Amino acid sequence: MYNIALFGAGRIGQVHAVNIANHPETNLYSVIDPYDVNANLICDQYGAKRQSIEEAMADTSVDAVCICSATDTHADLIELGAKAGKTIFCEKPIDLDSSRVRDCLGVVEQYKVPLLVGFNRRFDPHFANLKQRVVEGEVGEPATLTITSRDPEPPPAEYSKVSGGMFRDMTIHDLDMARFILGEDPVSVTAHGSCKIDPEIGKAGDIDTGVIVLNFASGAIATIQNSRKSGYGYDQRIELHGEKGMLQAENVRENLINMTSEQGVECAKPLHFFLERYKEAYIAEWQHFVDILNGGKLNCSGIDGEFALRLADAAIESMNSKRTVFI
Repeated sequence: MYNIALFGAGRIGQVHAVNIANHPETNLYSVIDPYDVNANLICDQYGAKRQSIEEAMADTSVDAVCICSATDTHADLIELGAKAGKTIFCEKPIDLDSSRVRDCLGVVEQYKVPLLVGFNRRFDPHFANLKQRVVEGEVGEPATLTITSRDPEPPPAEYSKVSGGMFRDMTIHDLDMARFILGEDPVSVTAHGSCKIDPEIGKAGDIDTGVIVLNFASGAIATIQNSRKSGYGYDQRIELHGEKGMLQAENVRENLINMTSEQGVECAKPLHFFLERYKEAYIAEWQHFVDILNGGKLNCSGIDGEFALRLADAAIESMNSKRTVFI
């Protein structure tokens, strides 16, 4: 049984708390969060203890740390975990500044500890199956990849001021997925963005609508379409076209019932938000972390986290300069 220290008792921390407690090989040992209400709630529910950062890092009973705290704490906590010899899971991003990420990864490399970065969509069973079928050559050489990602509602405009912007906060998942599905790194990024949904987001210096084109050395082209508001639920789709055919991962709907009548065909909307849509992905992601604790190979390392941020930075540069940025 591996003892896990959970850093952060907010929304995503609560998701991981459930999965840690439910897994037969992990124990939610402690919770580290300055806000008492959520932290005490999790501790009471799962029999965990409250610890400070220093206590958790020094505790030899803690085998691994799960970092779900505020973004600006991630790099510092990763470095402390590495120096303490803990196996590390960290929600994306490692940091919003690429140079800080590189410094952090240098510490991880120095202390030779595993670091799994939480790009949970890699572990979604539908997307993972699509990836496997690409690897097995079902569609032959990939030609074009289209990733559609649209949130049901925009976040508060104040969030844009601290999130790093839509490309670093939201699109970074899709940038990682493009690399993951195609199995290679882009050589150039061309991005366009605008504010079409909420004028307050624009006033905060961010966008809510974007399109990115990634070119790859193989000749494959990926297109990412993003919006902060879909109006019909959480829109999450992938289409991969190759020389032999096409693979599609469609939306997961609220139910699979179709009503067909003379008025037409009616079906349910997509699941409403990421907590519902990616529930199975978070469970599979935690299983992968347990596999790492048992000596397994990393699926998504700190290098993947750094590269995704580099692509997001390039997308911002491209949008602002109105030119293609080469990687």
